[in-house]
Amino acid sequence: MDVEQLCRDHGAADVVIVHDVAEIDRRDGLSWFDAAIVDLMLGGVSTLDFAARLRNAGVPFVFASGYSDVEEIERSFPEIRLVAKPYSGDDLIEALARACGRAKAA
Repeated sequence: MDVEQLCRDHGAADVVIVHDVAEIDRRDGLSWFDAAIVDLMLGGVSTLDFAARLRNAGVPFVFASGYSDVEEIERSFPEIRLVAKPYSGDDLIEALARACGRAKAA
């Protein structure tokens, strides 16, 4: 699935794909995020610290991952939705819309 195109198809004006956590800091930290779809691992590195930074900065986000051990996520981020792979584009967009406050929770 092309997540970038999926986001554009649903109204995102600018979509940036980040391949490793260090790239985020090279791009001036969190200032350019309006929302995020966070895989639990980027370049073999956990993104949980990055997710905590997003939460602390008030940036809406969802986790999207095939990572099978969700206990740490549920414990550390109980309010954040995990969209498990394989997921549909509709599931991912709905989760992100809810995180951004643009859809009503079921």
